[in-house]
Amino acid sequence: MTTTEYSTLGSVAVLIAQTLRGYDCDPAPLFRSAGIDLTAASNDGTRYPVKRMQQLWQLAVESTGDPCFGFVAGEQLQPAALHGLGFSWLASDTLRDALNRLIRFSRLISTAANIQLQDTGNRVELEIMPPTGVDHVVYATLDAALAGFLHMCRITAGNQINPSLVTLKRPRPDCAGKIKSFFRCPVDYDADNYSLCFSQQLIDTPLSNANPELARINDQAVVDYLARFDRDSITMQVRSRIVERLHDGTPNQETIAESLHVSLRSLQRMLNKEETNYKTLLESTRQELALHYIRETHRSLGEITYQLGFSEPSNFTRAFKRWTGKTPAGYREDPYAEHLNPACPTC
Repeated sequence: MTTTEYSTLGSVAVLIAQTLRGYDCDPAPLFRSAGIDLTAASNDGTRYPVKRMQQLWQLAVESTGDPCFGFVAGEQLQPAALHGLGFSWLASDTLRDALNRLIRFSRLISTAANIQLQDTGNRVELEIMPPTGVDHVVYATLDAALAGFLHMCRITAGNQINPSLVTLKRPRPDCAGKIKSFFRCPVDYDADNYSLCFSQQLIDTPLSNANPELARINDQAVVDYLARFDRDSITMQVRSRIVERLHDGTPNQETIAESLHVSLRSLQRMLNKEETNYKTLLESTRQELALHYIRETHRSLGEITYQLGFSEPSNFTRAFKRWTGKTPAGYREDPYAEHLNPACPTC
């Protein structure tokens, strides 16, 4: 499956460029190779396809020769890079409040983001799962996310903030000592997921810099940005129309074009401009919904089949195996299917 319908905030590309310069590595050739315009990265509203960003992360790791490049980049994340989300994070009442904002507005950073916050006993786990609809994820992407989110917590609540455990769904690299020095806690490699674990007491402690009004203002700025993004993006409009119609069977692109009041040729041209097409969007929307529904154990597989517009359960099973390599029932038992590929040059 292609990843081109998903996009990442341009400031992530700026972060990669800044980190590369710290290695005395010129970012310009790498950006050209990935098809990313470095000069536009700092502009408000600039976003890049996830597929190209995956290529850029991989090129950065290869060029620096540092398997810890993602962690180094994440440690340099600053609130301004996250725009309104960064500033509302700083004004949050507690770290839990900040992390809930991260989850609520994760689409600002990447429309492929897949983040959860779960309470397990006296511990709270921030879990970053492989992005929905993305076949291969360069390790550095998730490394940077974990490091960056912890760095934001330390900026917000003080440098003494440490998780109780970090889990990484990747092999132990040669630079493991550097990783442990940053997180300052036990790090489990080859784990089932990517996560930061905190004590409940730590993330529920009131923060001295809390400012509810400032947080509200910046929250609204993010809401407005995402609303404009959804309105302006033909990709998001098509995905929305597909979701609305799936329960009636597979919608064709002629029907979608008519619902958007454009000709079929115009729709195809607009999607091509956003580097995607109708078949890709239909497939990825179905996959995203399938992965969401399959985790809701109260839904039967038959119910999911028809909610996704498949005429027969066997058709759904074939599609699901193509997406994940597992049957729906098998995936429900083990949702952590392999998505990570550390050296995929076309990711």
